[in-house]
Amino acid sequence: MGETVSPISEPAPHPLCSIDMKSDPTYPAFPIFSFIGFVLALVPISWHLQAWNGGTCLYMLWASVACLNYFINSIVWHGNALNPAPVWCDISIRVIIGTSVAIPAASLCINRRLFKIAIIHNITMTRSEKRRAILEDMAIGLGIPFLEMGAAYIVSGHRFDIFEDIGCFPNVYNVWPSIILVGIWPIVLGLVSAVYCVLTLREFYKRNVRMKELLSTNSSLTMSRYFRLMILATTELLCTTPLATYALYSNLTSGSMAPYKGWADTHFNYSRVDQVPSVLWRSDHQFLVDVELSRWLVVVCALVFFMFFGFADEALRHYRMWFSAVTKVFGFIPLPSWLSMKSRSPGNTFKIVTMSSSGTLPVFVSQNPHPRVKRDSFGSIVSDGDISSVTTPSGASICAKKEEDSYAECYGHAV
Repeated sequence: MGETVSPISEPAPHPLCSIDMKSDPTYPAFPIFSFIGFVLALVPISWHLQAWNGGTCLYMLWASVACLNYFINSIVWHGNALNPAPVWCDISIRVIIGTSVAIPAASLCINRRLFKIAIIHNITMTRSEKRRAILEDMAIGLGIPFLEMGAAYIVSGHRFDIFEDIGCFPNVYNVWPSIILVGIWPIVLGLVSAVYCVLTLREFYKRNVRMKELLSTNSSLTMSRYFRLMILATTELLCTTPLATYALYSNLTSGSMAPYKGWADTHFNYSRVDQVPSVLWRSDHQFLVDVELSRWLVVVCALVFFMFFGFADEALRHYRMWFSAVTKVFGFIPLPSWLSMKSRSPGNTFKIVTMSSSGTLPVFVSQNPHPRVKRDSFGSIVSDGDISSVTTPSGASICAKKEEDSYAECYGHAV
């Protein structure tokens, strides 16, 4: 009889190998949303640049750049941890370090502006005061992030890391100077911003008693804009400091803090690049949460900002202008505005004013002119009441402006 050979049992797979770590659960959702955040964050920038709203422009630019950075990384390093573009990674990690404080710094600029608007008594500003306000915003929103980029190099253990499905990521040595140079600054900015937020809310509450009187003297100031600004300020108070505190706590508890032995020890073999496959870094649950939270929060910041400023009345007017320009390219000419004015305002009467030149369309002049369209943007909380209108015989309107810029022009939208 032949000998019976018992089958050899294969060893049980390792727990990490039994999980399909190669599949990224956030792909393609994260690249899609990060690209959407990159585009939407820049949508309101044209009219904010015209008005020189420093804080909002900086917020849009930093959020958009951060979304674009994470979008490129998530595409290039999807399913691999190679190092095909080391120069790009040098730039990318500095963008990541900079935006970690740039967005809180831009929020601080916005809250400072809200507080100044809340306590302002004189609606006019000289040109020198306007330039000073812009320079202050630039110093906070650009100076602090670039200083942070340089400070992070002091405590960088090696050049950078590459995580599969994530891309380039900065390496900060876990020593006590890293807390002072890197970890604590988002918390400091958040606390200062929270102070401005509380003071602004207090001023809003004090002025709420006189709201009717204020609205009667300022046609562009509405209760809805107050509520929107208070919601924005409260969101800053509730989000920035707790999240920054959690990030610092996570960094301190994720591993033992090494003793700081000086520049030479920290930067020994600095050119090293660690390439980490997803099967390893995804096995660390806390690190997984930290990395995913850090990149998704940037996308959330871009989308939340668009929710606040992308649906304002002025934004909708710009969207209609852009849509009209696009339709004209394809040969579709929308109805002139003067054809629909009468149907929208049945109570108004119009008369025809003939022009001296032949072949031109008649100009319809309203006997009951519409009030000024209220601007619905953060910076336009104060009306530009220094602008007067003079009507020429041809029906055109010319704006005569005083020498001093109104506070709305300095902190609002230029016409």
